[in-house]
Amino acid sequence: MATIDDAVTTEPGAPRRRRWRGGLVTVGTVTALLAAMGLTVLGLGAADNAVANYDASSWLWSAARSELARVNGVTARVDTRVEVPDSRRHPMQVTQTDRLLILRDLNTGQVSSLDLATLQITATTRTTPGLGVSVALHEDAAFVVDAVQGIVRQLDPRSLAPFGEPVRYPPGITGGAFDGEGRLWIAVPAEGTVSAITAAELPSEPGSAAPPGGGIPAKRIETYDVAEASHELVVSALDDGVAVLDRTAGTLVRVQRGEVVRTPLTIAGPGSLPARTSGPKVPVTVPAERKVHVIGTAGEERQFTVPGQGDGLSPAVAWADRYYCADETTGTVYSFDAAGQLVDTIGGKGSTGPLELEVRENRLFINAPDSSTARVVDDKHRVREVNKYANDVLGGDPPPVPPPPPPPKKPKVGKPSAPRSVTASAGNTQARVSWRPAAANGAEITRYVVQGAGQRREVGANQRSVEITGLTNGATYRFSVHAVNAKGEGPMRTSNPVTPTAAVPDPPSGVTAQARPDGTVLVTWPAANGQGNTIAKYAVTATSAGTNAPAGESTKTELVVPAGELEYGTQYAFTVVSVNDRGAGSAASPVSNSVVPFAAPGAPVDLRATTVANRPGTIAVQWSPAAANGRPVTKYLVDVGGRSSEVTDTRATVDGLGDGQNVTVAVKAVNEAGPGAAATATARTVAPPRVTVTGSSATATAVTVTFTVEAGGGQATCTVSVPGENPVTARNCASATVPGLTPGTAYTATVTASNAAGEGTARRAQSTDPLYGVATCNNGPDGDQRTYCDREVAGRNGNEVFRVARQDNDQQVGWARPGTRLKAYCRRQGENVDSWIYNDQKQSTWWVRVEFEGKNYIPWAWLNLEGGDNINVLPTC
Repeated sequence: MATIDDAVTTEPGAPRRRRWRGGLVTVGTVTALLAAMGLTVLGLGAADNAVANYDASSWLWSAARSELARVNGVTARVDTRVEVPDSRRHPMQVTQTDRLLILRDLNTGQVSSLDLATLQITATTRTTPGLGVSVALHEDAAFVVDAVQGIVRQLDPRSLAPFGEPVRYPPGITGGAFDGEGRLWIAVPAEGTVSAITAAELPSEPGSAAPPGGGIPAKRIETYDVAEASHELVVSALDDGVAVLDRTAGTLVRVQRGEVVRTPLTIAGPGSLPARTSGPKVPVTVPAERKVHVIGTAGEERQFTVPGQGDGLSPAVAWADRYYCADETTGTVYSFDAAGQLVDTIGGKGSTGPLELEVRENRLFINAPDSSTARVVDDKHRVREVNKYANDVLGGDPPPVPPPPPPPKKPKVGKPSAPRSVTASAGNTQARVSWRPAAANGAEITRYVVQGAGQRREVGANQRSVEITGLTNGATYRFSVHAVNAKGEGPMRTSNPVTPTAAVPDPPSGVTAQARPDGTVLVTWPAANGQGNTIAKYAVTATSAGTNAPAGESTKTELVVPAGELEYGTQYAFTVVSVNDRGAGSAASPVSNSVVPFAAPGAPVDLRATTVANRPGTIAVQWSPAAANGRPVTKYLVDVGGRSSEVTDTRATVDGLGDGQNVTVAVKAVNEAGPGAAATATARTVAPPRVTVTGSSATATAVTVTFTVEAGGGQATCTVSVPGENPVTARNCASATVPGLTPGTAYTATVTASNAAGEGTARRAQSTDPLYGVATCNNGPDGDQRTYCDREVAGRNGNEVFRVARQDNDQQVGWARPGTRLKAYCRRQGENVDSWIYNDQKQSTWWVRVEFEGKNYIPWAWLNLEGGDNINVLPTC
């Protein structure tokens, strides 16, 4: 049952609860306050915040950016972002109202209160890291719920200072959500009860003591029986009241307006509920069978199947007569109408990881903390996507989300195995029975059944320790335990015999737990008083949120729980029972302090090492975060080819390596326990290119070379050149043509490929094709014209060849008979020559260098080039 230390009741005429209100502050004041707290505000000016705050907005966490983004539900845009220091890639619990926002960093346990009107951190406090502690917020009421210790305490949200007296339950409670009427609901599996706590009035000043008559009055705690003791309970707060899923009995229990209504369910596996349900219908999700059962006030109304494979479904959320169910393995949210028909599929673009669905401000907000994407769904079910990283204020984007894994193969499903290590210890008219888990064999275990002494007890799958009362001292008992899953009942295993007796030892007076860097947990206690008998052993039980399970036995006053037995990052506390040499056991000791088991991190995931194409001797390394294993990862050790560095991000660039060097990359994550296992990959730095000439061809004035280039992992640029000519760029690094060459000439073409590491070359010999022209002089029709071209004569005549580009008798080397085919090399400007009627009025200052008594010149007016007589195909001499 719940107890309050030194609780006092509210005096008659006590003042009404005060609604905390605060004024606005200036932009300069806000900036100064934020700077002092280490926060960075991005987006709206601070003066706009109070107004924007009351819009349909929600603050969403982005782990990769270590920031909160306020998403306006009307515009589906981010209007303000706040960077949270030292929280990159940390899982974060976000609880908010219109005025306040409380953050809890699961990696560090730090709780911070942010005033949304001023974006000012008003207070911070520390809690035990990991899963097990949560903060609940409703209007100006705040509670911290320590599920492991079973303690619920009211906080002043302005200062995060506790006030009043804590409510104490047995360890291992669950729940901790407000209903629409402002009551905090807590389930107590050990007792099979659920409690509603109504907050006390806030002190007049932040951090001050509670007023006389303050604290949490006993009359403000309502307790209801909802299940048998030790059943596994899941809680969902309603608009008025609470729904409790008894996973052991397969029953949904509603507690509303003082009435308790039970609805048997037809489910084949353990179900789940959202923390908060809007509306009268409660969706119960059964991940193992991918079904959602809709429970109305009169009982189960319908059930429907969620597409896909695997058991990665989050609890379905009811919103505006639809049901939204997220599959975190694919990043998909499925929307079903009131009749259970699939009407929309949201997302599913390859992003995986947590998906947070919350109904607030007449909108459904869907947030993927590990990605840039969120979505807003209005009450007409219009879906709009939000880019939380809009404007790139914080620099480069995080590593791309790896593709989702292939769907898991369906395991072979069967009945569970027998539980392991069933032990019993006797007490005074009672016995404690404990056991290790049975193998589920493909279908999640729903409950365990304990039989003996004429009793049958069913307990939750995570409640593997139970007290059997009503026994007779001096009588001997044995107890059997078997597990149940969707396929039926597994085989039983029987305990040792026990004989209850009044001669029981005392429990240890105190228990201390210590999480150690090797993943183990050391539990110690002082020797117990055997009350005349010898203490033979001690039995240790581990408690986490909603869970009790044996941790082991020891003949000493300490127990080392092996690494991996407890879940890293989850809070645990421990109780110890003394057992004497007659098998009689004590009551349980007081609960120990809470600890979070931890070990060195796992290996980084999806390590990718790539060549940096535009930098010599450089490798780029990128990876997805390593499993933190209970403590935040503080840095990564990166070794690339013997060059070591430390980074806090999930990427690194390492230079100074050799060109074309094959390197091994190793990356380790580091946390409080030290470096973890390495992820390895290989990569190669940029090497100088290698060129292979595959062919060449030529025309009279151009050479074409074809080739291939092995770029060495870089970005190559290529040219082809011949001596005396400018290089020609090969844009595709496959071929290039060098124009303007001399016909009939042997050339050596050089192909050069260059990248960040250097250059590679290859050569190819290729001659240009020869180009010929025909000496042309056609006799005219009259008089001397009829013999003008027949022979060489003194003075001027057609087809004369000179050493220079002018008609100089002293430089003439001969006369080419008409029709003579001459090999042409190049062209040169010289004296103008007019062929008149003897060559179709051809007139030009161009002279052509030809093969005639060596290399000499003939006027182009007397030489008709083959292939079209185009003088421009010849290079300039």
